[in-house]
Amino acid sequence: MNLRKGLSLHGLLLNIAGALLVLAGIGLVAMTARGLLNYRAAASRHGGEMIDLDANAQPQAGQHGYMARIVGTPNVVEAPHDPEFNLQVNTPVLVRHVEMFQWREIRIGDSVHYELDWVDRPLDSSHFEDPRGHANPVSFPISGKQFDAGLVQLGGFKLGPVMLHALPGSEQIAPDPKSLPENLAASFTLYQDYLVTSAHPGDPRLGDLRVSWDEVPLQQLTIVGRISGDRIVAAAEAADGKGYYVQLGDVPLLDMFPDLPVPPEFVLIRQILAVLLAALGALLLLVAQRDQRDVLLALGLGAMVVGAVASMLWLGGDTRMLCGWLTVTLLGLGIAIWRLRRGSIRPKQS
Repeated sequence: MNLRKGLSLHGLLLNIAGALLVLAGIGLVAMTARGLLNYRAAASRHGGEMIDLDANAQPQAGQHGYMARIVGTPNVVEAPHDPEFNLQVNTPVLVRHVEMFQWREIRIGDSVHYELDWVDRPLDSSHFEDPRGHANPVSFPISGKQFDAGLVQLGGFKLGPVMLHALPGSEQIAPDPKSLPENLAASFTLYQDYLVTSAHPGDPRLGDLRVSWDEVPLQQLTIVGRISGDRIVAAAEAADGKGYYVQLGDVPLLDMFPDLPVPPEFVLIRQILAVLLAALGALLLLVAQRDQRDVLLALGLGAMVVGAVASMLWLGGDTRMLCGWLTVTLLGLGIAIWRLRRGSIRPKQS
């Protein structure tokens, strides 16, 4: 009598432990899937799922379409060139500024007065309240322009035009008057990092020109953009209306996108562990119900149960993940049928 009670209690404990382990496997795979789905839903607002790449990363198969975070200093492979002034600078973007010494109309309350100043666009003096004696030249003989580098790379990836123009910072550079073409060398002289046409640079006159250049400095950046072949470009269809981010320094992904939940780590290990937990639970249930220790049958049942739950969670989500879990489910089902047909379950012997 006591022996039967002991065996009955042992079977009950095995059933409870087995059921808990199966539920633990299902719960683990469900938590992992839910964490990934929540992360991907939030990431899709910024262009899609994101991967971290180091500064020496090279384009790899399977990366196309992903958003990537890369930290490093851009490398200018083909520097921009200002052909009119024969100026070439090792920078991603070179900007030429042209100013003319012109009359400006200044209004303070009801009073109007005029002063000469450097202005980067033609001022139409015909609209002045008192144009007499304050006539400005009609146009600039030379205009301001922006010159982009032919090729800028971060790691093994080329930066697309949008990313190039998003690079932060601006520093004025001093031009070299010795490199000027002959026609401009006769007109311009160097004065305080500017090229000026003034006969007396410290005392400019109406119509004098002042030309300067700004460069985007090379510095450590964190760039997030979409991988398109060997290029990093903006994700034009991103719900946030931007699809890329550029910040100075090494900025963590969650600092750039505070709305992103923390994605689950060790996803593959967690998924394998979920199947093994369910399989161990199934094995305990087999021992309790039929006194059978068929490990393969238990593994098939565990894979089938966990795979079926995961497949339902990934319906309408990641097609690759869905197909993977359907494959696991079918493999588990196949193993279970095979073992059952081999007569692996036998009635308990009394």
